[in-house]
Amino acid sequence: YLLLCLIVVASLGIDVTSIVALASVLTLAISLSLQNALSNIFGGFTLLYTKPFASGDFVEIAGQSGTVKEVGLTYTKLSTVDNKTVSIPNSSVVAAQIVNYTTAGTRRVDIKVSASYDAPVEKVLEVLGQAGSVDTVLPDKAPFAAVSSYEDSAICYLLQVWCKSSDYWTTTCQVNQRIKACFDENGIAMTYPHLNV
Repeated sequence: YLLLCLIVVASLGIDVTSIVALASVLTLAISLSLQNALSNIFGGFTLLYTKPFASGDFVEIAGQSGTVKEVGLTYTKLSTVDNKTVSIPNSSVVAAQIVNYTTAGTRRVDIKVSASYDAPVEKVLEVLGQAGSVDTVLPDKAPFAAVSSYEDSAICYLLQVWCKSSDYWTTTCQVNQRIKACFDENGIAMTYPHLNV
């Protein structure tokens, strides 16, 4: 209809050059202003088609981590562990690396600790295995402990345990608490840098 009107006006002998120029500028301005919105909408369709996560999954997207609350047409909303709502544009979500911690159902907890050079390595490994035996750890995957490095003032150890994804934070806190208690019971000292003056 717009083109028909322009043709009729031009046939009446009226100069439509300025009208066409104005319409071109307006069209360009509108398309530029809608560019981000359209890319977010296309990103939303991409997410709905590929389904890298679902509502309720714990994910890390573009440096933000939290539980997916909503996958909208233009924004994806996350609820962080400290109860904040983060809205990420879908165009950024599609372009970012997405880490989904929920889909596998299980998750590994990695805890690094240090112990004195005076403590026998075998004893420390045995105690770490005991500390990793909490209720939320999966029974079919035994805790794994190993020496990770030798530092200036301590030997560093790595303790790995497996749990359900929903029990990750509970397991991490329980194992950390048990490590200190088990070390104290067995006389193993956690070292820290000292400065002798």
